[in-house]
Amino acid sequence: MKDSNCNTGNSCCPKLKDWGLLLLRVGVGAFIMTHGWAKLSNFSEIAPNFMPFMGLSPQISLGLIVFAEFFCGLAIVLGLLTRLATIPLIIGMSVASFLVHHADPFQVKELPMLYLIVFVVILLTGPGKLSFDNFLYKRFCPRAKRDQ
Repeated sequence: MKDSNCNTGNSCCPKLKDWGLLLLRVGVGAFIMTHGWAKLSNFSEIAPNFMPFMGLSPQISLGLIVFAEFFCGLAIVLGLLTRLATIPLIIGMSVASFLVHHADPFQVKELPMLYLIVFVVILLTGPGKLSFDNFLYKRFCPRAKRDQ
C-alpha cells in the first residue's frame, strides 16, 4: 500500500527548497517583467535616449534588454529553459549595474545588482521540481539519472 502522506522520505513530493525556488522564480520573474513591459510599451519614446552598448544602436540595445527583461522573465516565471533564460538577464543587469550606472550612487545601482545576484542564484540552482523544465525532463528523459 502506498503512503499518501508527504514526508521527507517520499521522493515524489516536492521539497521545501522546490517551493522556495518556485516563489523566487515567480516573484523575481514577474518583477523584472514589469520593467520589460514598461520599456516595450514605450519603446519609441525610450529608444532615442537609450545607452548604445558595444557599438549597437540604441534601438537594438533597447530591443535586447526588452527581450531579456520581458521574455526571459516570462521563461523564468514558467520555469521553461530557466538556466538559459538567466544568461541575457545576467548580462543585462551587469551592464546596468557596472556600465550604465557606474557613476551613480549605490542606491541607484542597488536594484540591478540585487536582480543580478538573484539571477546568478537561479542559474546555479536551476528551477526546482515545480517547473516546466522538470516536467519536460521527466517526459523526454525518463531513464536519465538526475541530481536531487
